[in-house]
Amino acid sequence: MIKITFPDNSVREYAAGTTSLQIAESISSRLAQDVLAASVNGEIWDLTRPITQDATVKLFKWDDEEGKHAFWHSSAHLMAEALQILYPGVKFGIGPAIENGFYYDVDPGEGVTIKEGDFPAIEAKMLELVAKKEEIRRNEISKTDALSMFGDRGEVYKTELISELEDGKITTYTQGEFTDLCRGPHLPNTSYLKAVKVLSVAGAYWRGDEKRKQLVRLYGITFPKKKMLDEYLVLLEEAKKRDHRKIGKELELFTFSTSVGAGLPLWLPRGTQLRLKLEDFLKRIQKKYGYQQVITPHIGSKQLYVTSGHYAKYGKDSFQPIHTPQEGEEFLLKPMNCPHHCEIYKAFPRSYKDLPVRFAEFGTVYRYEQSGELHGLTRVRGFTQDDAHLFCRPDQLKNEFLKVMDIIFIIFKALDFENFEAQISLRDPENKEKYIGSDDNWDKAERAIVEACQEKGLKARIELGEAAFYGPKLDFMVKDALGRRWQLGTIQVDYNLPERFELEYTGEDNKKHRPVMIHRAPFGSMERFVAVLIEHTGGKFPLWLTPDQVCILPVSEKFNDYAWEVAKTLENQDIRVLVDDRNEKVGRKIRDNELKRIPYMLIVGEKEAEKGEVSVRKQGEGDKGSMEITTFATLLCEEVESMMNRWQITN
Repeated sequence: MIKITFPDNSVREYAAGTTSLQIAESISSRLAQDVLAASVNGEIWDLTRPITQDATVKLFKWDDEEGKHAFWHSSAHLMAEALQILYPGVKFGIGPAIENGFYYDVDPGEGVTIKEGDFPAIEAKMLELVAKKEEIRRNEISKTDALSMFGDRGEVYKTELISELEDGKITTYTQGEFTDLCRGPHLPNTSYLKAVKVLSVAGAYWRGDEKRKQLVRLYGITFPKKKMLDEYLVLLEEAKKRDHRKIGKELELFTFSTSVGAGLPLWLPRGTQLRLKLEDFLKRIQKKYGYQQVITPHIGSKQLYVTSGHYAKYGKDSFQPIHTPQEGEEFLLKPMNCPHHCEIYKAFPRSYKDLPVRFAEFGTVYRYEQSGELHGLTRVRGFTQDDAHLFCRPDQLKNEFLKVMDIIFIIFKALDFENFEAQISLRDPENKEKYIGSDDNWDKAERAIVEACQEKGLKARIELGEAAFYGPKLDFMVKDALGRRWQLGTIQVDYNLPERFELEYTGEDNKKHRPVMIHRAPFGSMERFVAVLIEHTGGKFPLWLTPDQVCILPVSEKFNDYAWEVAKTLENQDIRVLVDDRNEKVGRKIRDNELKRIPYMLIVGEKEAEKGEVSVRKQGEGDKGSMEITTFATLLCEEVESMMNRWQITN
């Protein structure tokens, strides 16, 4: 008999060789129907894998990430099995589960294409295999046998992967006539996959290398119920309507130019206005919290990034070094702002009385993302980080951490990102040698983060082994209006850069000490944040943020002059205004400007001009009646000011 410990610390005995599925059945038949995967001593296992010794077991269902991962990983194999039947000779790359669904990279062979029109046939074959209820079997295999098995089939991509694996730790999974190299875990059989959908097709270079062959990447998604797929497809259509690239074009926010270069966004006047308002918003908050704005160059000596370690990390993903007329002199477009901020800290001797020091910069950085990975504003080659680096004493760490959390909460509330999760990433207590810094410093830093979350009442998931090598961190994953998760805010503790740059302060004991460094970016990158904000709001930005707060619509050309007088009056109150003086009917103007998501429309005609008034329409609410220009201006300004007061960031 073996002892199985459950998450509530209860213990039951089972016969050696019992599976997680049998354990679920012993608890309830309903649980056995719903469970998809299990963790055994912290490792995710197949439900049908025998447990031969005492273990701690946790069962995962659909609502658990681990459950979805096993479900969608099995679905990737299901799609690959269908492709093997439909496209004889197809070669397989990798097929992982992703946040929403899965993909598989395949090489269909010379002259063979897989296009959107082929999706129904692939889906039909997948459902046919589901109906067969094929068992999914795990098998441990030697490296020699694996190379022979996949080599005999001409699976060049798989044999390349196998050649890099350690013998004794290689497994395959088989269902029907399909066998794949895979770690797992997987579902017991294919019958769990009730609803399937092939979503899209794209190109992907093998192993992300533009010099290697481009494979076909097929994306798909599956669900345990057809109703869930139907609901997802509705959300997918809504997501297409909210696509930031589509809305960005409609609202004239940003553009790209092949003449400038792929992945290098051009911010148009309205987009620039939006971005500057975001920057101003954060600057006002930072001023309240004692930050100092700094500006650093877009380039730096290569040696700066060698010292910081960024050259080793980002060298392959960076633009090539810039060579100057001076022999041997090299510069890089900066991949990160933190090395520059370290040099600013070093510019003057620091005392314990000077700390904490808080440097903030909207600093543009550059990384050479592969062309196939570029996507609108979410994946670009040049982006601006709302970077700040705090240098503090160890005893100040917790308080500084709490203040950074306050800033992130203000931003999330102001932009209606109130549905979020937090993750505390700590070091692996069983593998401390891969981290830098003393045990004492790590213990203090980790305790500070945990206590800060407790004081804020923030329920944060703790993940051991997920810390960066230089320190623990706290990440915020925000759910948008469609329920999609985005990582936005991050706070990281760093012992590495102060060590690398030999940063010091003179302590109360008159000795030299290393400061602790905190990296902080509530937005992350301005480009990615704006993309997420566009899709979250559908382009209907908050009144304080939107590029155009008011559009004035004269009912005919006779009232254009009055419209411009109204505009000038409002602009004098710092209200952002545009005038639609096209020779169009007012109904057409209203429809067109509603599509531009402008919060207020002011209609002016003979009656309004005579009385010095405007007829007010509010986005989503319709006609609000007529009022004097100054009355409207006061109401709008008060509406904006009340928002700022709510977040306590008024000047």
